[in-house]
Amino acid sequence: MSHTCPRTPRIGVVGMGTYLPRTTRTNQDVAAAAGVTPEWISRRTGVHTRHVADPAEAASDLAAAAVRAAVAAANIDIDQVDVLIAATSTPDELGPSTACRVQALTGARHAVALDVSAACAGWLFAARVAHDWLRGNRGSRYAAVVGVEAYSKFIDPADRGTAVLFADGAAAAILGPVPGGGGFTDFRLGSDGTGAHHVLIPAGGSRIPASPATLGAHRHHIHMDGRAVRDFIARIFPQLVNEALVRNRLRLEDIDAYITHQPNPVLLRDLGERIGIPPERLVIVGDEVGNIGAASAPYALATAASRGLLPRGGRILLAVFGAGVTWGSALLTWTGAPAIRIAPARTPHTAAPPARTPAVQRSSR
Repeated sequence: MSHTCPRTPRIGVVGMGTYLPRTTRTNQDVAAAAGVTPEWISRRTGVHTRHVADPAEAASDLAAAAVRAAVAAANIDIDQVDVLIAATSTPDELGPSTACRVQALTGARHAVALDVSAACAGWLFAARVAHDWLRGNRGSRYAAVVGVEAYSKFIDPADRGTAVLFADGAAAAILGPVPGGGGFTDFRLGSDGTGAHHVLIPAGGSRIPASPATLGAHRHHIHMDGRAVRDFIARIFPQLVNEALVRNRLRLEDIDAYITHQPNPVLLRDLGERIGIPPERLVIVGDEVGNIGAASAPYALATAASRGLLPRGGRILLAVFGAGVTWGSALLTWTGAPAIRIAPARTPHTAAPPARTPAVQRSSR
């Protein structure tokens, strides 16, 4: 039987959308509270700006905007989405799933909605679920896979290890059948729960329920062992790249674009240089948006598409890593999917709210 049998189509990206909240915080804005200088932030992290959700904006609001943009980019109707998966570690509530909130906001009435929780690696985990769902369910048409974080709700402004890095945003992809040899191959995912304590929000769950004591002790903020996380990334990123290349008998120069989680642009560039990745092929977006968790990798993918960095038929290596600890990789042959990026006019967090006039960037097939 041919591998192109219509019963088992190749699944790839057919449209992408991103959304960033309108308010921004520069290094000047966050430095004083964190007890550092703007120059220190730039030198240590490479982050220059970060977007921040409005008080009334939850993760589902950001995600719904990104999904709508992705649906428009894919030129499909929302009713054609049969599964909607949200990857997030900052859900609207502990329950129900944030994906159900996104379903209601977008009107994706035919979709099965569910969340995937794998921290900053979550979007690729969710993409694997959607990929297998579409291949395994005859009659399924499209899947919407969105990574979203509203980290600003969980940041201690005085904690320089987190306040200078984490930010808010959403990025979505519509997955569906793609022609020829395009689409995803070689998913590899992993986790090691013995490292779960390195990055977490300690209170608010069933182990340490919310109480006046947990609020007073700042246990609802993100706590991170920066050194342990850095060591994990320095080990796992080169390993993911090397193993993917070896498995597929490829060389570094055979990959047209490297799309990764964006924890720290300075660290990524340093590791890319050590690995030998050509700088122009390592897509860096964390300098513009900070660490937006599960949205980081799809935001980088959509940005690369909008900038014309992904040739049709180009080979992309996705590599992600996050709390849990979790990690994953996949190869993606690009089929020219368009992207719509929605970024409302930037304003400092101290400014009065402007009229919402989103700036839309659209890439064509």
